[in-house]
Amino acid sequence: MSRVAVVQAASVPFDADAATSKAVSLVAKAAAGGAELAVFPEAFIGGYPKGTSFGAVIGVRTEAGREEYRRYFDGAVTLEGDEVRRLVEASAEHRIHLVVGIIERLGNTLYCTALLISPDEGLVGNHRKLMPTGSERLVWGFGDGSTLDTMDTPMGRVGSVICWENYMPLMRQAMYAKGVELYCAPTADDRPTWQATMTHIALEGRTFVLSACQYLTRDAFPEDHPIEQEMPGGDVLMRGGSVIIDPTGTVLAGPVFDEETILYAEIDLDVKKRSHLDFDPVGHYSRPDVFQLKVNDAPADSVSFGG
Repeated sequence: MSRVAVVQAASVPFDADAATSKAVSLVAKAAAGGAELAVFPEAFIGGYPKGTSFGAVIGVRTEAGREEYRRYFDGAVTLEGDEVRRLVEASAEHRIHLVVGIIERLGNTLYCTALLISPDEGLVGNHRKLMPTGSERLVWGFGDGSTLDTMDTPMGRVGSVICWENYMPLMRQAMYAKGVELYCAPTADDRPTWQATMTHIALEGRTFVLSACQYLTRDAFPEDHPIEQEMPGGDVLMRGGSVIIDPTGTVLAGPVFDEETILYAEIDLDVKKRSHLDFDPVGHYSRPDVFQLKVNDAPADSVSFGG
């Protein structure tokens, strides 16, 4: 048996140093609670600017929107930066594996990324969201198949699929084929319908699902940050809904709404093994004579230099 944790907490938008300090504190708390793996929400470091348009409509950009993007850009982190180093150090110090949602800055483009961090090996994976949703495409680039990373742990193989990537059937199938046993779903989706999606994935993949969402309120943002769309929850921009589900669809922890918390659950991989008696989506329940999936896992670089 292994113990895992899902962290439901607010980011510190645009302040990577403060958000990292909060994450490090929560890593220590999760480890003190006995967790060997802690999963953080989407965009925990860098922030998820819900309700913000960045001054962009079709055919028009505003200078105020460009300045807001500049602030968002400056609040992002690089894989080689101090923030990731501090997360790696916290993982090693507390002997805990981590999945952490960040806004990654690579050159002049931002990516919504999930870091996979091992206490022994450091940063072993960085999955960049393949398909930003809706207006996210204005401020985030598209990941490629080279970052469909996994992390082997004593608890089982860990992989991460971010938010609405989980509605991409072929993406899920690729992760099942990679042997993911602890399927981590950092998200910004706090709707009740998300719970049905997580339960379906647990049953479809016969995998443990760990979904982490922020509990985020208006006062987490700077006073001058524009939120141009009225939010359904008023000053509550994200209400959580984090959850842990086992391969039989049994909810082990959560969902919890409207508060910051850490959810814990015991993981028994024998539950997964037993569940495959009658279903394996990439094995005996697949029909490769009828359906086949080809995954391009090569880096999609726009410019290559070479002889």
